[in-house]
Amino acid sequence: MTQKGSLADSVLLTNEYKRKFTLWELYRSFVFAPRAVSKLIGNNKTNLVDPNFIRRLQLAVTQVNGCAACSYQHTQMALEQGMSNEEINSFLSGGSDFIIVEEAKAILFAQHFADSRGIPQKSTYDSIVEEYGRKEARIILSACQTMIAGNMYGIPFSAFLSRLKGKKYKGSTLFYELAMLLLGFLLLPLAIIHGFLRALVGLPNVRFGSTPQ
Repeated sequence: MTQKGSLADSVLLTNEYKRKFTLWELYRSFVFAPRAVSKLIGNNKTNLVDPNFIRRLQLAVTQVNGCAACSYQHTQMALEQGMSNEEINSFLSGGSDFIIVEEAKAILFAQHFADSRGIPQKSTYDSIVEEYGRKEARIILSACQTMIAGNMYGIPFSAFLSRLKGKKYKGSTLFYELAMLLLGFLLLPLAIIHGFLRALVGLPNVRFGSTPQ
């Protein structure tokens, strides 16, 4: 259901984690996020990839991870960009009714990216490069990277906000929520430097998973 109330109200729509991340996973996502954000800013100027396409990719990532705060924020932005309630609800529920044929492979990649906790298979990414082109694939990847970083921070934030509203998430602790929020915030500058150094020595802004045997 599309959220029409406040952010505080939206986090009360659930009381458990769909997916829970570690501090290391949060840090790693922050390492990749700055260059990913830069790619998206560049795309805002060139419109190489349709902004609505990017929004649909990010909704697909959020659907897999189940971040209440991110769902709320991106729902508001998607509505402002002209997406209908039905389309938004479909993506947030994992439906396929509104998936455009030309975007289907990228949406599946976004879901795979989230399922793999931000470490996709290289073969899967290569199929995106083949389908859309190298520059477009980088933007698709960047959309997923920025979204999962937001999810990893937004999920404990949602749990903490829900706790303050008197509805504790199942299996959550105040220690976990505060550790992710406070330490994540403190580690952000270090992660940005880490990402800059990776760029400086020419390392790619992605980590691929090992191919299953």
